[in-house]
Amino acid sequence: MRPQEIVERTLAAAAHLHGCVVLVRESSEAVLRWANSTMTTNGHTTSGEVAVIALVAVEGGTAAGVVSSSVVVADAAQLADLVRAAEASARDAGPAQDAMPLPTPVTSDPAWDEGAAETSIGVFGPLAEGLAEVLRGPQRQYGFATHELATVWLGTSAGVRRRWVQPTGSVELNAKTPDLSGSAWVGASTADFADVDVVALASEAARRLDWGTRRVELRAGRYETLLPPSAVADLMIYLAWSMEGRPAQEGRSALAGPHGPRVGERLSDLPLTLACDPAAPGLAYGPFLATTRSGEGVSVFDNGAEHGRTEWVRDGVLAELGYSRAEAAEFGTAFTPPGDNLLLTGGSTVPIEEMVARTERGLLLTCLWYIRLVDPATLLLTGLTRDGVYLVEGGEIVGEVDHNFRFNHSPFDVLRQTTEVGATQRTLPREWKDWFTRAAMPPVRVPEFTMSSVSLGR
Repeated sequence: MRPQEIVERTLAAAAHLHGCVVLVRESSEAVLRWANSTMTTNGHTTSGEVAVIALVAVEGGTAAGVVSSSVVVADAAQLADLVRAAEASARDAGPAQDAMPLPTPVTSDPAWDEGAAETSIGVFGPLAEGLAEVLRGPQRQYGFATHELATVWLGTSAGVRRRWVQPTGSVELNAKTPDLSGSAWVGASTADFADVDVVALASEAARRLDWGTRRVELRAGRYETLLPPSAVADLMIYLAWSMEGRPAQEGRSALAGPHGPRVGERLSDLPLTLACDPAAPGLAYGPFLATTRSGEGVSVFDNGAEHGRTEWVRDGVLAELGYSRAEAAEFGTAFTPPGDNLLLTGGSTVPIEEMVARTERGLLLTCLWYIRLVDPATLLLTGLTRDGVYLVEGGEIVGEVDHNFRFNHSPFDVLRQTTEVGATQRTLPREWKDWFTRAAMPPVRVPEFTMSSVSLGR
């Protein structure tokens, strides 16, 4: 049964309800893996899911119930079963706080009748050619590449019919010295691998291994630190995930001030803008909301709503918080849904190499991982450095610190304290890449980044 037919038959089976939303998702994914300079795995998988959101009139309002199935839907009887299960879930849930009329269509979708997009191992063709050269090199190479094309069809009882194909790709390389005593990581995100130069990535990893031929010891403390784009992305993503409006309105988040949300407060003296933009070249995502969950800042009742660019921070000032349509109506604000990319702009055109050259003494990080929240009131985060912390003296990298650090720092403090911002570039967040791949960030200089303790190992 074609996805469009699944949508129409399901909506027909739900005609007796107050409303209904149907989401059909088909995914095509290709993967490539190598270890110890030898190809180990390649493969291609497909998967699918049908989600039904039943909106039911109950005493006190409208209830929503969500049921999904990854089982291949073969006939109308199975779809009717999903509708009944979603209706029962809604009645069990009771009236929803975020209930709103479903959005009506703003525009028709010329791609609605098209089928699912498919990827294949062939997408790695250019990558594989360069990788053959890399694997012949002197370092031991480990890595993983993945490419997914996820096609979503969204249909609602209010008449919305939308389709979107989301490409998601990434490649990671870990280069190690022959005796495995040194390790360096590099990574990149991509929509189609046409812009990935794996030879250049491997060359950067080899350069980092060369930096590690000299080891230095450093105590924990506060250091002038150069955060590369990947590390900046992981910190800013956590900040973006914390931009919900309701907690700020109710005094439950770091964005709550003494008299309400801190919108309008200056977070940085630099003209930095943190934004989500569905039209960002190479980082695009669907311009309409398609979700199976309700929570702070997002609602199943908003499925099909159009959205565009959101600037959370504009020219250094907190400008927006996230609100579902129901929350926006409650608090007198604008509907602001979450986005699926993140861009930090407003810096310079300076590459990180020039920033290193202007550093008298400080640290250059590779990436961050195991990031966790310590204090919600200040958005204080903790985590570890990974795969290389390098000491810079007199504008040159003089060696690799012989261990990693545990850090304690807030994304707010990164924005407040940053004194220099380099050129924004597409990057791969190391910590959050399994959930959030599309990011463009600059390197930044933080004069006093808190390395709270030494973490054994490199």
